[in-house]
Amino acid sequence: RIPPGVEDGERLRVPGKGLPGRGRGADGDLFVEVHVRPHRFFTREGLDLKLRLPVTLEEAYLGTRVQIPTPDGPVTLKVPPRSQPGRKLRLKEKGVRRGGRRGHLYVELDVRLPDKDDPEVAEAIRKTSQGYSGPVREELTL
Repeated sequence: RIPPGVEDGERLRVPGKGLPGRGRGADGDLFVEVHVRPHRFFTREGLDLKLRLPVTLEEAYLGTRVQIPTPDGPVTLKVPPRSQPGRKLRLKEKGVRRGGRRGHLYVELDVRLPDKDDPEVAEAIRKTSQGYSGPVREELTL
């Protein structure tokens, strides 16, 4: 049995299932090195999991509720209004479980711009420049 939360490269001992020891009649122990396959959309750092969540421009700006996967099943995540690309949201204790400990799930917003060429969308985006409180690169000075 592989216990929950085992990390890649960790060695597990199976007592009495190896070859007999030198000069002894008893069986030795078997050591198994675990290799964890990468997941399709989760990455792992210790007990924490990370997920990049694609959201539309509308969802990031207006806010929304999105169903996301977790190891325990889907949950609803609230995306706050005016969320910037790369914003990280934390779901407490939705990461990897190991013994009595549990990691967190960190969700990074991946804001996707429209990918079709549409003059109306282009004009609407041009109008968004009025919604900034100041220059977006004002802190980027040498």
